[in-house]
Formats: sequence, C-alpha cells, structure tokens
Amino acid sequence: MRLGFVLSEVFNGLRRNLSVVISVILVTFVSLTFVGAAFLMQLQVQQMKTYWYDRAQVAIYMCTDYDQSATCAGSKANEEQLAAVKMALESENLAPYVEDYFFLNQEEALAQFQEQFRGNPILDITTADQLNETFWVKLTDPSNSQVVQETFTGIAGVQSVTDQRSLLDRIFLFLGIASYTAIVIAALMLVAAVLLISTTIRLSAFSRRREIGIMRLVGASNRFIQTPFILEGVIAALIGAVLAGVASVAIVKFFVQDFLVKQIPFTSYITVEQSLIVPPILIALGVLLSGAAAKVAITRYLRV
Repeated sequence: MRLGFVLSEVFNGLRRNLSVVISVILVTFVSLTFVGAAFLMQLQVQQMKTYWYDRAQVAIYMCTDYDQSATCAGSKANEEQLAAVKMALESENLAPYVEDYFFLNQEEALAQFQEQFRGNPILDITTADQLNETFWVKLTDPSNSQVVQETFTGIAGVQSVTDQRSLLDRIFLFLGIASYTAIVIAALMLVAAVLLISTTIRLSAFSRRREIGIMRLVGASNRFIQTPFILEGVIAALIGAVLAGVASVAIVKFFVQDFLVKQIPFTSYITVEQSLIVPPILIALGVLLSGAAAKVAITRYLRV
C-alpha cells in the first residue's frame, strides 16, 4: 500500500510538471553526452598513443643541393656520406637500439610526396632533387630515440634528425585540450542540470503543499514524504542518462567505425565494445547527481 502510494505520487508529480521534466531530461542528456564524448576522446587518445608510439620512427634527412646548413653547405649528400650513415646504423654501438631501417631515395620520396599531396597545386612546383633522401629508423624502444639523434646530429651530409614522437606529442596535446574542453563544458552543463532538478523538485513540492501538510498531520515521516520527490528527479535524470549512453555508443558505431575507419584507415580506433564502458558510468553519474540534488532541494523545502 505504501509502495503503491509512493509510485502514484511519483507519477502525478511527473505528469503535473511534464514540461519541466522534459527540460531536465534534455539538459541531462546534453550534459552527459558531453561527458561521454570526453570519455571517448580520452579512450581514443590512449588507443592512438599505444598504436603510434609503438610505430614511431626516427627520420635521418640527408642534405640536398638546396640546403645551406653547416653540415650541407649547398651540396647533396654524396655516396660516402650515405655509406657512413648506413654503416653507423649497422654498427654494434647502435645494434641494441635499432630494430630495422630502410632508405628512401629522392625518386621514391617524390612518389610518396605525390601520393600524399594528390590534387594539391604544390605538386606542380616540386621536383625530386628538392626532396631529402631519408633513412627511416625503427627503434627497439622508441623512448631511446635520443641516442640516435645524438649520434647523427651535426655529422657531414645529414641535414637533420627528427623523432616522429615529437610530432605525435603535438597532435595528442591538441586532442587532450579538446577532450578537457569537452569536460569543462560538460561540468557547466551538469551544474545547470543539477540546478534545474532542484528547481523542479521545489516546484513539485510547492504544487503539492496541501498533501504534504496532510501527511505531516497524520504523522508521516520525512523520508516517506521525500521519497516521491527524489524518485521524480532520479527518473527524469535516468532517462537523460540512458539517452546519453545510447548517443555515446552511436557516435562510436556510426561516426568512428562506419565513417572514420573507412575514410582514414591508417590508425587505430576505439571499438563499439570498448565504448560500452561509458553508458554505465553516465547512468551512475546521472542517478547520483540527480538523487543528491533532489534530496537537498526537498529537505530544504520541508524545513521552511
């Protein structure tokens, strides 16, 4: 009987404040979707770091006829200088650090450049002799790239030595900033959702002030009076959280797996199975925040 009364009060409260309840659902949905997107971005960044850091290489760019650095002086790296770099890469000193390497001459570099910038007008003014011959070095442990850089930096015929991880760090920094921005926006939206839930509960309590007064007169406990209002807030937020969880999984399914994987296939992406960890987090977060907001709101109202 008591359970039936509580549920009927919850239903009546939701029905009386339907427009406000819909607002709570929408605000909760949007805010938790931002939270879910931030989680997904963090998962994606970690996935890409694991994938690319394991494949990061060190590029040893050889001089061209157009380089004016101290080690080049406007002349292309000759056969002796190329042989010296190759010998060093195969030496016993670098054997513990170098897993493998391959050499890209200027014609091969031009072919790769044309493939990479297909359709770009820059191809019309780029010739093979403008591009560097390059030794691409795969390390046993990418964190030891400094050893290779120190070995080849400043020697004759070498224009520069670049660790791809430094370029990746910039990309991941940008992605990290984007995910943290999403977290900040999500936090602001969650604050708005909490305030809206509190306002909704207070309006619902005000509209039923006569019933509350009667329940007090007949000796109903504060917990019994508060429960329907708390459940109203939790149910509204729960619906929004479930929608946000579905949206998070849908983003991975339709945007990541069905679009990005096909359009940009040269990296690793999170899977739908990995994204399934997000909905339970969003639901738990939505229920906890809404329950706490509703509890505080109705408790303060009953004290007035």
